[in-house]
Amino acid sequence: MKKVFVIIVIVIVVFISIFVYKRKEAELYVDDQIEEKEVINMYKQISMEEAKEIFKTKGDYIIVDVRRPDEFAEGHIPSAINIVNEEITTAPKELKDKSQVIYVYCRSGRRSKEASEKLVNLGYTNIIEFGGIIDWTGDIEK
Repeated sequence: MKKVFVIIVIVIVVFISIFVYKRKEAELYVDDQIEEKEVINMYKQISMEEAKEIFKTKGDYIIVDVRRPDEFAEGHIPSAINIVNEEITTAPKELKDKSQVIYVYCRSGRRSKEASEKLVNLGYTNIIEFGGIIDWTGDIEK
């Protein structure tokens, strides 16, 4: 009878240990996810109209179009440079200063959000995403 009791106690201790270990592991995973979202949310978003007003004046900023080169060639916001979203895996050579104010747009806003997240995760600190050129009512340059 004593052996059965000892075995039961051992089994209970093992199950409790596994439960506690798995719970701690899950908490660490959740913490990692929260930290990642905090980094991603460090870029700013503004409306297309706000961007249009800002671009009326010359400033110390860069406008980045993250569409494909063929889309960029069809028409883009004046003075924008083209850096393809899918190619942002390391710091782009065109964006040397990570504290530079950088405005990011694409066609509809999806790729610009992705690119903004990537740039923030690469250490850029002044990223401003403003949607897609389909909502642009200003001049277009070819």
